[in-house]
Amino acid sequence: MTALLTDEILPANERYATGFDKGALPMPPDRKFAVVTCMDARLDPAKFLGLEEGDAHVIRNAGGIVTDDALRSLVISHNLLGTEEILVIGHTDCGMLTFRDEDVQAQLGTDITLHAFPNVEDRVRDSVRTVRESSLLPDAVSGFVYEVETGRLRPVA
Repeated sequence: MTALLTDEILPANERYATGFDKGALPMPPDRKFAVVTCMDARLDPAKFLGLEEGDAHVIRNAGGIVTDDALRSLVISHNLLGTEEILVIGHTDCGMLTFRDEDVQAQLGTDITLHAFPNVEDRVRDSVRTVRESSLLPDAVSGFVYEVETGRLRPVA
């Protein structure tokens, strides 16, 4: 094990587990919505959306993009666990704005699709459109940009 695990992560988990009382929460989210957002460490969806454990499904990936895997999770969330609404949340100053797939693919010697994008609002619109086009997901989907500078959500039309 690394020092990070033994000195920080595992002790933090032990402190959390000592007072843990949420083991009986039901599997379906209480507030019946799912969120797709970025993995950026500056984003804490529970805090900026006012969530507690058990409230919502939060799906995170680089860029907060509705990729095939995010779509799979949303289909399960909606059809098997009863979510009725989906929020797609991009954010300002996203790392995905800072490169192009082709450049990183050449640098790393891979053809993996990274889904970089030049405009966060357009990317949110694309992901909202992907959700709307799926016959397996609810019509209730909204897009937002989280402003890392202010902590506020801004709707994307």
